[in-house]
Amino acid sequence: MDQTYNLNGGFKPTLKRFADLAGPDFFPTPRWATFALIDNEKFSGDIWESACGDGAMSRVLEQTGRSVFSSDLHNRGYGESGRDFLTWSRKADNIITNPPYNSAEGFAAAGVKNASRKFALLLRLAFLEGANRANTIFAKSPPARVWVFSERITFYPSGVEPKGTGTTAYAWFIWDKDAPTRTELRWFKPGYKKRYG
Repeated sequence: MDQTYNLNGGFKPTLKRFADLAGPDFFPTPRWATFALIDNEKFSGDIWESACGDGAMSRVLEQTGRSVFSSDLHNRGYGESGRDFLTWSRKADNIITNPPYNSAEGFAAAGVKNASRKFALLLRLAFLEGANRANTIFAKSPPARVWVFSERITFYPSGVEPKGTGTTAYAWFIWDKDAPTRTELRWFKPGYKKRYG
């Protein structure tokens, strides 16, 4: 069993995102969710997509002209495989990723340490909850901004026709080294799913 997917005694929730589990916690990110981020946050310098999976997010970032380095713990046919973000000391100007659910806290800690400018995590909005996170992540290094999706994200396996909507609220959590320490709550305008779907 890969211990990086069970940090802090984390457990797998009963209601999972719709996806095939060809390995621990693999959920390709819909294109429109990445476009929502880059349309509203400016990133200067290189970008590291540290849980790139099959390259869904990396391809969107590259399409917009950004310099992207992609890696993943598992080999899914894209980027540099065998790289554990939680233990690798690689640095980047910016880190943007959709982390494995059970490693979100570890990814937050590693990202804050390894990004010199901005660090963006796509997480369930419920990540804001919890005494442990309140006392550790949010007390020591709170995000500068939390961008809440007005439209629900549903995660599907590659090649599956998207139908319906998910029941879980998601947000982009942004740590910005140049921003004040207080956290701003913002909302994406509806329409990204239709425009970039």
